[in-house]
Amino acid sequence: MKKNTIQKRYIYRFICTALLCILATGMFLVAWYNFVFENNHTGNLLGTGNLGMAIGIYFVLYYFIGRSLRVFRIGVDRKANLLASQVMTIFIVDFCETFISCAITGQFRYFLIFTVIYLILAFVQSFVLCLLIIPLVDIYRKLFKPQRILEIYCDDSNEKTEFMNDRPDKYRVVDSINVTEGLEKIFSCVSQYEAVLLNDIPSELKNDILKECFRIGKRVYFTPKIADIIGKNSENINLFDTPLYLCRNSAMGMCQRFLKRFFDLFFSILAFVILSPIFIIVAIAIKLEDKGPIFFKQDRVTIGGKVFSILKFRSMIVDAEKDGRPHPAGEADDRITRVGRFIRPTRIDELPQLLNIIAGDMSIVGPRPERVEHVEKYTNDIPEFSFRLKVKGGLTGVAQVFGKYNTSPLNKLKMDLYYITNYSLLLDLQIIFETVKILVQKESTEGFSEEKQKEMHQAQK
Repeated sequence: MKKNTIQKRYIYRFICTALLCILATGMFLVAWYNFVFENNHTGNLLGTGNLGMAIGIYFVLYYFIGRSLRVFRIGVDRKANLLASQVMTIFIVDFCETFISCAITGQFRYFLIFTVIYLILAFVQSFVLCLLIIPLVDIYRKLFKPQRILEIYCDDSNEKTEFMNDRPDKYRVVDSINVTEGLEKIFSCVSQYEAVLLNDIPSELKNDILKECFRIGKRVYFTPKIADIIGKNSENINLFDTPLYLCRNSAMGMCQRFLKRFFDLFFSILAFVILSPIFIIVAIAIKLEDKGPIFFKQDRVTIGGKVFSILKFRSMIVDAEKDGRPHPAGEADDRITRVGRFIRPTRIDELPQLLNIIAGDMSIVGPRPERVEHVEKYTNDIPEFSFRLKVKGGLTGVAQVFGKYNTSPLNKLKMDLYYITNYSLLLDLQIIFETVKILVQKESTEGFSEEKQKEMHQAQK
């Protein structure tokens, strides 16, 4: 990629960052100014110095917290990620400002009032700034053309490039070369493209190509192996005269588990209450259609290999799997009921799993719990598949929002391992934002084709 193009991207992103910081700080200033001067009866509550201090502290807090939560990565991250980061940043900053404002004014008796004002402010700021981020991303995509990428692959089949071509606004794989062509030919081709994609090639060759691309300053994308994902968040230890990295490999800490369980309970109970009318309507519709059971129960595997009964609204005919063997739903499966053809694409059939979450068998976000027989088969094929059982299964997860219904088990495993090794409340929020978006996307609920069903049936024998 040409240096001037890179610089223009950075300049645009800097302008977006400045705009977001100024707008967020400006809205805070309006709220602060109105409250303080309405209550400044003694004349000592706020001076010019205090006003400048309040603005400066808010600006700095918003910038650094927003930067750490990836708010300003316009054109880099997905819109849903940016929106989730924005909401999280605003609420954290405004929460901190509750205490800072009391300290600046010296009036802690206003703590509850500040809390209410900043809570309202946070909702307003989140709404306005999220509305702004969407066109900023759209403008970025119109201004800057997608990167021209050379794919370097190992397999004879070249189907793997398709996943990058799903984002034509950012990437365009214009050519491919097999590693069997030799490093000399590969290195001579690299300079003609803006970036390189290393698509599941042997580690030794990947290392050689990475070093060459580092030498000439060429961007590199690569599909990670399982070990790459596990080692990504290693901690640097500066105790010796050589770099040393630590992989803790402990999944979630005690505090993280406590917070996750608290939010699981709070939001699942709240959602159950709010969505109770939908529960009632769907239950009546299922009962009226064929007088069969409302719920469908199925054994699934969650944390530590524990087996539990997952709940769903029944979307298929009674005894759809009467032979006791799994039969994945096809693209035009006649076993799906009329009600099922509505509740499956909209994911309404998954709502009863809120009860599984309340019971403690599942989380709102986590690796999707698989059937017992699928876990056994996938673990035999991919021993690392059991790594998903380090955390509770989820109502939604990374593999559900970024993958497809028929995404391969290996790719699902990689996405779920990314979640496990990078867990944070922010990541949970981002996934929830993405989940809302995919409800209107056909590919997220795409069924298995007849050919794929035959392959799975053969694999189960």
